[in-house]
Amino acid sequence: MKMSRLVAFSSSLLLGTVLALTGASVAHAEESAAAVDYVALGDSYSSGVGAGSYDSASGDCKRSTRAYPALWKAANNPASFAFTACSGARTGDVTAGQLGPLSSATDLVSISIGGNDAGFADVMTTCVLQSEATCLSRIATARAYVDSTLPGKLDSVYSAISAKAPSARVVVLGYPRFYQLGGSCIAGLSEKERTAINGAADYLNAATAKRAADHGFTFGDVTSAFTGHEICSGSAWLHSVNWLNIGESYHPTAAGQSGGYLPVLSSRA
Repeated sequence: MKMSRLVAFSSSLLLGTVLALTGASVAHAEESAAAVDYVALGDSYSSGVGAGSYDSASGDCKRSTRAYPALWKAANNPASFAFTACSGARTGDVTAGQLGPLSSATDLVSISIGGNDAGFADVMTTCVLQSEATCLSRIATARAYVDSTLPGKLDSVYSAISAKAPSARVVVLGYPRFYQLGGSCIAGLSEKERTAINGAADYLNAATAKRAADHGFTFGDVTSAFTGHEICSGSAWLHSVNWLNIGESYHPTAAGQSGGYLPVLSSRA
């Protein structure tokens, strides 16, 4: 065999081997993704409030086809998908009404929870409608709750998830900072109030991450993903106060779900 033919033959053989291995890897990855049984739990940040396109069958839970769990499902085609996250949910609501789909066969669980327990809706209402001093006082009360009470409530939820789905990979998603400081907003809250609200979000995330880690769960911090897309950024992935649809205020838009939450879940699932 001439040298040129030998080189060509060897190259073809090597290419064929690489393609075969690559194809096998892709097929294995697709098979692995398809074999996943995924359950999405949590509050309005997981149900997709603010993203629109709500499933009418979900009623007041407002589960959106644009929420990150539905987007992950569409992209990965898991073997099964149960979406029980619900607007307004607190830790007790998760344990009482969302864990039904979990089983020993569950492979992946995602959840965002704790913001409603800590009273963030009331914090924002207080800060928008009342004085700066009252706002800062309400934030201090929320932070004290995160110190004293929330860890035990998170423990209850996380322990219940582990008991029902002992083999599952559990991804706990956090919350974004609401405001870009020194941004484009020329009215509304003071910069001191915005700083305190951002700090409270960081405080809640830190407490949640600690509890998640202690249960062997993975924490998904979304603050970096939302950086540059906070309220006052000029390219916000969060709704500001919306007097015509107050429930969507301070929730991620469809872009916040797809550009903020989905990549964080995908990198940890």
